[in-house]
Amino acid sequence: MGLLKAKANTNKLKPLLTLLLLVTAAMGGVFTYQHLQYDFETLEGRTYSWSTLKGQWVVVNYFAPWCAPCLREMPELAKFNASLPSNTKLFAVNYDLKTLSELKEMTEKYNITIPVIVSSQSTALPMEKPPYLPATFITVSYTHLRAHETLRYL
Repeated sequence: MGLLKAKANTNKLKPLLTLLLLVTAAMGGVFTYQHLQYDFETLEGRTYSWSTLKGQWVVVNYFAPWCAPCLREMPELAKFNASLPSNTKLFAVNYDLKTLSELKEMTEKYNITIPVIVSSQSTALPMEKPPYLPATFITVSYTHLRAHETLRYL
């Protein structure tokens, strides 16, 4: 009699355990999906999301190979990048969309040594593309405000 009662209780728990297993699997899938999402990727293959850069200063420099002042400031930006504190990142963004191979060729040709963001339709930056070059933006993401502040640097 006790064995039958235990089996009946087990049969009642099966739907609950199945539901618990499905919910756990769904939560794991959502976590994995969110973890794999990123806002931009550099030429070196590193991916970044703005949520992981919270509390850090991010300097974004737009440049183009047809912009002589942009190319002249690259050595200074490289020196600046070498001296940045740990809470600051510097990235360059080519003004014109280029393929990965075109971008690699261009950075080698002009000896651009700072991290370069590979621009695509899915690249998410907290500022709009500037109407002129050179253009540098300084951004900080505040964790307690959950917002980005972007400053235009001349």
